[in-house]
Amino acid sequence: MTRAQAAAELNTLAQRFALTNPKTDKENRFSIDQAGSLPPRQRGGVVLFLAGLTVVVLLVLAIAGANVANLLFAQAASRQRDMAVRLALGATRGQLRRQLLTESVLLGLGGGVLGVLLSLWATRALSALHLPAPVPIDLRIDVDWRVLLFAFALGVLSGLLLGMVPAWAASRPQLANALKSKDTLASSGRRISLRNLLVVAQIAMSVVLLSITGLFLRSLQSAATIDIGFRPQNLLMMSVDPRVHGYTPERTVALFSQLQQRVTSLPGVVSAAWTDVAPLSGGDRSDRFRAVGVDTSDNNSANAELFMVTRGYFETMGIPRTAGGDFGSETATGPKIAIVNRAFVERIFGGANPIGRHVSGGGATYEIIGVAGNVKSRTLGEDVRPVLYRSIEQSVSSDPSLMGYALVVRTAGPPAALKATVRRQIQALDPTMAIFNDETMEEHVRTAFFLPRLAATLFGTFGFIGLVLAAVGLYGVMSYAVSRRTREIGIRMALGAQPGTAEWLVLRQGMILTLIAVALGWPAAWMLAKVASSFLYGIQPHDALTFAVVPPFLAAIALVACWIPARRAASVDPMQALRME
Repeated sequence: MTRAQAAAELNTLAQRFALTNPKTDKENRFSIDQAGSLPPRQRGGVVLFLAGLTVVVLLVLAIAGANVANLLFAQAASRQRDMAVRLALGATRGQLRRQLLTESVLLGLGGGVLGVLLSLWATRALSALHLPAPVPIDLRIDVDWRVLLFAFALGVLSGLLLGMVPAWAASRPQLANALKSKDTLASSGRRISLRNLLVVAQIAMSVVLLSITGLFLRSLQSAATIDIGFRPQNLLMMSVDPRVHGYTPERTVALFSQLQQRVTSLPGVVSAAWTDVAPLSGGDRSDRFRAVGVDTSDNNSANAELFMVTRGYFETMGIPRTAGGDFGSETATGPKIAIVNRAFVERIFGGANPIGRHVSGGGATYEIIGVAGNVKSRTLGEDVRPVLYRSIEQSVSSDPSLMGYALVVRTAGPPAALKATVRRQIQALDPTMAIFNDETMEEHVRTAFFLPRLAATLFGTFGFIGLVLAAVGLYGVMSYAVSRRTREIGIRMALGAQPGTAEWLVLRQGMILTLIAVALGWPAAWMLAKVASSFLYGIQPHDALTFAVVPPFLAAIALVACWIPARRAASVDPMQALRME
């Protein structure tokens, strides 16, 4: 059986059993976070993530719109004389507006076509993402023609709306001044024009984008330092599901025992063990447990994650055992035993020694024989959960895993080099056994970075786009201001002004706009950062470093955007400037 066939059978089983175990209560179910039917808490987090992403996309659209509006205003100002001549020759203002709006619509059409092409590339990139789930999940994203049509129409509509005000202003020039090539869109005595207000809005929205982007980049950096509770280095995993091949519980236990012995004896293998699902797989079974023989209040009960393992699992995974012993030669009919983690002990027993005590849950009672260290059971960003480890030998018949079982192998060298050898051992015992999810634990852990990496990638991309648009917008305004004030700068320099004075004149104007924008955008970013708290790993939404670095970083980018036109202003030849009309 091929891996694809095995994956298909697993998905069929998951749908057939609805990812639940009929022998236990409603809470004892297998849930796949980030995929399928999410629990309410995760579903609410996804909704918040999508809402935040929508806000970011709208911010980028607003920045781009302000940039386009600024460029159209600059174009309208440069065509004042042309419009005045047309009016003097008998053209109507309505004809001029139609011409300018037609140009804006064509601009929107071009942007819409380019956006459609970029969306086709982006969907292929998103389809390459891999979810951390114990079953294969098809994440291929197809382009929906309705979404493409909406995006295309939005681009055309944006071009039309953004061109209306510049078209209206350009069609109503003051004929006398326009024929003399004076800028009639810039009112004398007004220090902040509409173009400057648009630049301020762009930069302020960029402050918000960069702050959110900085938070997610810092979160990704922090996620890499999270203590996951086990050592993923030199670990190899392979999954099988004997139940799909008609194995009885007794044959399954015998197969696991033989494979564990054969793989452990291989050269280069340190140890091997079985589990139903590896940590950080995005989901696992859970049930509510309480201590037996004590008060049944909430202080003595907790919802705990359930794992099935064999002896040697903790040594193989690199999870420290802090008290008690390990699993041994348990039988399916013997008293059920379990090993719990420290969080389980703190929550159920208040930190007291649990060895020899009993807990009940999921329709069974377990004697605790050991305590292990805490691990991240589902996701990187979760709070430490109570965990109860059961013996596979005692659980296969009464509570079989619906997603198969994973063989975990610790090697002395690179684990990938032993993949083929371990596969041969499995096939030697059963040539028809389907093998799936064969990967190293380091690959598995990297997959668990799906959410922080996705968030950092998406928000980082939009933040970079917003930063570039804001810098281009500021550069465009400063460049336009220099071109309109060339004669004035030439007169100043002819009267003795130094090049540095002209340069400072332009820089000061640009930096004043930047400071105003930062003063408006920084508080907005501070308030919106709380929305991102559900997706941050190891940092607070009001991270001091992020909010301290973004304003000076943005100011440095703005300074460069202003410095280029300022240098051009400082290099103006007074004689040529005085000859300009």
